[in-house]
Amino acid sequence: MKRFPIRWIRGISLVAAMGLMAACQLPKSGPNKSEILSGSTTQGGNAFVVEVDDRVTKATSAIPEYGFSSAFRTAPNLAADTVRPGDILGLTIWENVDDGLLSGELSGATSLEQIQVDGEGFIFVPYAGRIRAAGNTPEQLRQLITDKLQEQTPDPQVEVRRTAGNGSTVSLSGEIGAPGVYPIERPSRTLLGMLSQAGGVAAGSDIALVTLIRGDQRGTVWYDDLYQDPKLDIALRGGDRILVEADSRSYIALGATGQSRVAFDTQDLSALEALAQVGGLQSLSSDPTGIFVLRKERQDIARSVMGRSDLQGDQRMIYLLNLTAPNGLFIARDFVIRDDDTIFVTEAPYAQWSKSISLIAGGLTPFANVATLTGG
Repeated sequence: MKRFPIRWIRGISLVAAMGLMAACQLPKSGPNKSEILSGSTTQGGNAFVVEVDDRVTKATSAIPEYGFSSAFRTAPNLAADTVRPGDILGLTIWENVDDGLLSGELSGATSLEQIQVDGEGFIFVPYAGRIRAAGNTPEQLRQLITDKLQEQTPDPQVEVRRTAGNGSTVSLSGEIGAPGVYPIERPSRTLLGMLSQAGGVAAGSDIALVTLIRGDQRGTVWYDDLYQDPKLDIALRGGDRILVEADSRSYIALGATGQSRVAFDTQDLSALEALAQVGGLQSLSSDPTGIFVLRKERQDIARSVMGRSDLQGDQRMIYLLNLTAPNGLFIARDFVIRDDDTIFVTEAPYAQWSKSISLIAGGLTPFANVATLTGG
């Protein structure tokens, strides 16, 4: 058996001792795996540390659910030509006499513009009186006015023009192609038709959220879901407000990986996808057995995960993912990341040792430095 010179053994021991001392002082990206585990409630800390398995993955898979109430979904389409309160009407009346009730000697026609339908649905027409306009089509309203006027002037001819007013318009704002106020017309009586009328969404369709506000009610859906589920393409009402927003959810990535606040790029984001978004694990420094997800978990999910009914309120949870475990990659692929999560990737033990050697040896290899230190 080959025996190394005593000076080599002393050199190796010196390097190891200096490496150990340096490791205690070297900067690092954050706590190591054992330091995080020491914060568990079982160790006197204030957070529950749970190793993720299929059961935990299923219990924590809650994601935001969007949709419209039944009141929104069951509302019938409005007839595009029905007069509503707030609409603006224009009337032209022809009289078959030289000196009519409304017309003068030089013209047999009288134009009445900018007649607004009041809040109760009525308009006032000289010599015809107060007439209910709301709920009638322009043709029906024309006949009503004609019947009223012909009692006082022979064979009146009436034209009714409808302009969409406050009572039949919808406002669109946010990440929309052309924000503004749009009338409810035949092609734009539903949500999807109105969004198309306004140029579509400006944000990515897969992360765009559409919110409809009607009085004190509101509902939100994913833009993509409007195409996939016809029940979500609801009928609009005058005064509706439509807000289009890009998904604002994000998570924080820290530790031995890309460090930043990262926006969600899909509706559902898994831990594996989140790691891929920040460039994946670093082969020389990341510990694949120490990937932690920090989250303030709501009460019902925390109880399900911990199997305890005595937990009250939101709980601090630390979920541990081990990519090297059997099915570890599948579990990471199924574990759902939620808004405001923090993903922390710990450094591999080798990383600190490598830093120590680099600090001591500079650009030389450990064995070259042993020779230097021993004078060999």
